[in-house]
Amino acid sequence: MHEPTELLDPDDLLRLPDGESYELVDGRAVEKPMGPESDRVAVRLGGKLDAFCAPRAVGFVFGSQTGYRCFPERPRLLRKPDASVVLRGRFPKDEVPRGDIAIPPDLAIEVISPNDFYEEIEEKVAEYLGAGVRLVWVITPSAKTVLVRRPNKTCTALDVSDTLSGEDVLPGFTCPVAELFA
Repeated sequence: MHEPTELLDPDDLLRLPDGESYELVDGRAVEKPMGPESDRVAVRLGGKLDAFCAPRAVGFVFGSQTGYRCFPERPRLLRKPDASVVLRGRFPKDEVPRGDIAIPPDLAIEVISPNDFYEEIEEKVAEYLGAGVRLVWVITPSAKTVLVRRPNKTCTALDVSDTLSGEDVLPGFTCPVAELFA
């Protein structure tokens, strides 16, 4: 994609033929790189979340092409977590909207790819938490770890000997961290 001469709005990104591969950062399209290993981890976890949420009717699980424009102070910011969950009762009439989602997810998941930079991931986590995301999981396949980040600024580091929990966002959801990398 060529660098645009003018700043884009989230609606502009939706109209681009390859727009699903980009996030929007202050009006500039930024490619969202994802390698096969990180994509596999995101899909595996998304499947586990969907298997938990669907039969209990507790939430909607989304993949890496779902955009969130839930940053009121930055209308030209659109983020696409690698997976996310929005709890039931938060969408009007409990119907999934078309296009981008204007409310923050309850859970946002970022899976680190080889081309990701630490600063960029930290910026995304801060943006998510600042927008009202209640739980952020940052997964690093190369280290086989998960960082659990919360709005109260606490962080828990998990490894393959630990179990990931939905905490108060998805009570009852658990997943052995090792299963994400099997």
